Amino acid sequence: SQFIGELLVPVAPFDQKSGRETWTVAFAPDGSYFAWSQGHRIVTLVPWSKCLKNFVGECSNGAGPQRLSRQNSEGGTVVPVGEPREHTIDCGDVVWGLAFGSSVPEKQSRCVNIEWHRFKFGQDQLLLATGLNNGRVKIWDVYTGKLLLNLMDHTDIVRDLTFAPDGSLMLVSASRDKTLRVWDLKDDGNMVKVLRGHQNWVYCSAFSPDSSVLCSVGASKSVFLWDMDKYSLIRKLEGHHNDVVSCEFSPDGALLATASYDTRVIIWDPHVGTVLLELVHLFPPPSPIFAGGANDRWVRSVAFCHDGRHIASITDDRMVRFWTIDEKSPKAIAPLTNGLCCAFSTDGSVLAAGSRDGSVHFWACPKSIASLQHLCRMALRRVMSTQQVQTLPIPPRIRSYLSYQDL
Repeated sequence: SQFIGELLVPVAPFDQKSGRETWTVAFAPDGSYFAWSQGHRIVTLVPWSKCLKNFVGECSNGAGPQRLSRQNSEGGTVVPVGEPREHTIDCGDVVWGLAFGSSVPEKQSRCVNIEWHRFKFGQDQLLLATGLNNGRVKIWDVYTGKLLLNLMDHTDIVRDLTFAPDGSLMLVSASRDKTLRVWDLKDDGNMVKVLRGHQNWVYCSAFSPDSSVLCSVGASKSVFLWDMDKYSLIRKLEGHHNDVVSCEFSPDGALLATASYDTRVIIWDPHVGTVLLELVHLFPPPSPIFAGGANDRWVRSVAFCHDGRHIASITDDRMVRFWTIDEKSPKAIAPLTNGLCCAFSTDGSVLAAGSRDGSVHFWACPKSIASLQHLCRMALRRVMSTQQVQTLPIPPRIRSYLSYQDL
């Protein structure tokens, strides 16, 4: 795959490499910012269009600087001149998790008894949540760099953060204290629920596109699926042979990708809990008893592209791989030393990957035109579960295609 650029950390004299890991990279939902934890306590926010323009000579979509009327947390209006500006945030402790959150005013707080709130989140509000080494979650205003909230209920490292995609500003934090905690930022960051079930560290969590289901994975072989309306466990998915470290839903919510130290990425049907496809990084695949020993092929991270067809995986064999859901071998590969995490840009054209030295590398993703069949399948699966598809009075071959049984 085509390498297009990288962001490097300024190296101070006598700087030690430990503590400089980029554990998380994230793109803002509107594509305005890219953020990465560049090691130590620092998070850097870069205007993505400007960054991409520097890489490829011109902005990918040809659009000029966006001029938005943005609302700050107190309800006042800030009108920036030109593009968003680059800035850094000192979080006060080592940063492990990052997540952007944007607000939709129509999505009310789940706490209906409180009429007064300290923060009034508007249409153009953009927040950044950071999970820290001391167990705290800090919420920042992206445009001003101001600290808004300091959430302090976790007792160990907050490894991962994820916002509900529906604009409700519901935040889930995954921690090494074996719990997931649900926060309502529209209720001034009050904790709504503690999800217990993991017996060891929780590494990662991800919302389904409709925000109704949460997937969480950790230092065990199981994949947990949670009902986010009832805050209850739906089911555990069994199939991995070692710790599961990363997870993400497809854009239509019909597929779930999980990455594990057993050298595999498994594509699941989260509605019925079946395995649809295995992406293998070691040939032949290790047997269950030896799955933990192949640590030069451990999969560190997996990401689903927004076209619903491409998947990226980061492994310890110094490779980043691009897969398509209808093939069992990589479509493209690229070298990456000590990769830790990855994320696709909002439009799916670029993959960003963070590494142990604090740098971020960028690749142009393989381009292909999705078939009309696939676009129709995604449109249907956004609103229908697998069980509903199975009851449709249609030919079995079409039903199988809509259920992704042909992978």
